[in-house]
Amino acid sequence: MFQRRKPSTGNLPVSTSVPELETPMPSSSSSASKPTSFCDSLSFKSLLFSFSLLLNLYLIFLLCSQRVPPTISTRSSTFVPTTRSSTFVPTTRSHILFAIASSSVSWPRRHPYLRLWYSPNTTRSLAFLDSPPASDSSSSSSSLPSVVINGDTSRFPYTFRGGLRSAIRVARVVKEAVERGEKEVRWFVFGDDDTVFLVENVVSVLSKYDHDRWYYVGSNSESYEQNEKYSFEMAFGGGGFAVSHALGRVLARVLDSCLKRYGHLYGSDARIYSCVAELGIGLTHEPGFHQLDMRGDLFGILAAHPLSPLLSLHHLEAVEPLFPNMNRTQALEHLMAAAAVDPARILQQTVCYDRSKSLTFSVSWGFAIQVFEGNEFLPDLLQVQRTFVPWKRGSKVVGKFMFNTRDYPRDPCQRPFLFFMKSVEYDKSGIWSNYTRHAVGKCFEESNSVKQLKKIIVFSRKLVLNVEELKAPRRQCCDVLPSSNETTIIHLRHCGTDELISMYQ
Repeated sequence: MFQRRKPSTGNLPVSTSVPELETPMPSSSSSASKPTSFCDSLSFKSLLFSFSLLLNLYLIFLLCSQRVPPTISTRSSTFVPTTRSSTFVPTTRSHILFAIASSSVSWPRRHPYLRLWYSPNTTRSLAFLDSPPASDSSSSSSSLPSVVINGDTSRFPYTFRGGLRSAIRVARVVKEAVERGEKEVRWFVFGDDDTVFLVENVVSVLSKYDHDRWYYVGSNSESYEQNEKYSFEMAFGGGGFAVSHALGRVLARVLDSCLKRYGHLYGSDARIYSCVAELGIGLTHEPGFHQLDMRGDLFGILAAHPLSPLLSLHHLEAVEPLFPNMNRTQALEHLMAAAAVDPARILQQTVCYDRSKSLTFSVSWGFAIQVFEGNEFLPDLLQVQRTFVPWKRGSKVVGKFMFNTRDYPRDPCQRPFLFFMKSVEYDKSGIWSNYTRHAVGKCFEESNSVKQLKKIIVFSRKLVLNVEELKAPRRQCCDVLPSSNETTIIHLRHCGTDELISMYQ
């Protein structure tokens, strides 16, 4: 399905001159016998004044040259900013340690999620469990992270009514991962056993930040209610969050103290956030971490992903398969296979227009393409179609989200025409992703230009973004190339300097 396509045929000296002091020359006659005149007295005073002035200037210069900035009293734990040398080594996969919170109960059921992103040869990861898992050949395979048993947490209070005391154990994973003293770790990334990470994208995004400074990187929930209940500045643990090694060392030293004060909180991520906040550090938001506090069909949010690399997906057991006619695991494998070809481009939304046929194409690379008849404005397509329902159930749930949403028609004939990714092929010239039509029912009001369309091919080159481009991302443009009635070819490319993404310039 995803295959390599066969290629076709001296400092300069500074001169300073000091004017000589003019003193009267002695007369040829003896002056010893003469009384001192007013002029002689004045010349002596002038000489004394000039000498005193020069001496004062010299002392002032000497004092200023030896003066140092005042010292600020700080604790030994406070970091000192460092200047990177020209031989600085960029952050790679080997510099990141993934610490995964699991349990002996959930481990056998969820380790297939870890196999989707963990590679024993290139990924550093540890799974923290409450007790050794049952001996099972599938869960003890070398293709899974090594298992670490958590320490005893019985001495810490937990008073949240109806909550799970395991939140303390999971929070303490941060301390236990850091204190292992793994070599050359720049970043610690924490997540759950049902969190799927895009490792290459995590590496790229964390490369924007200096690991020698104190960084707490993550994202809040997509649900407004969840953020309102816990915190808009808390990194939700299921979506994953990263802690720089500089902050991690300090956090490990003080975490137990925080756990004693925050026994009234619900989750592990709330405890970590509270302790980080007490250290005076705020959350650095990265929208590519996805808590996914929602249920049902994720199509809407995946088809309009933020202009940021996809970093993680969570709560995948609570949603429908991402692709039709597949189970959850198969659909995730399908998406991850496309991500392996071009990780930075996965789910990135590109919109282009066929002016000759008056069609609008919204491409979510590696996932799906929507085709609209007529001119759809880009800002409207950036709004998330509400194909999902809130995480919390009940009649009192409002269902507000942290992004703009738009209605998704119940009638399939009122929806855009939908094409799901089928395969990806690549060679030295570029990448071809193929999308086939997904028909739901029969709609008889289609125009001829869309009715015959069965396949869309997207050509692109691997998206490689440097640190500066990641700091200031720009959406890509595309062209609809001449093609047959049954197949449309789209070319993704960088936008021109003054180019607008619109039907009519």
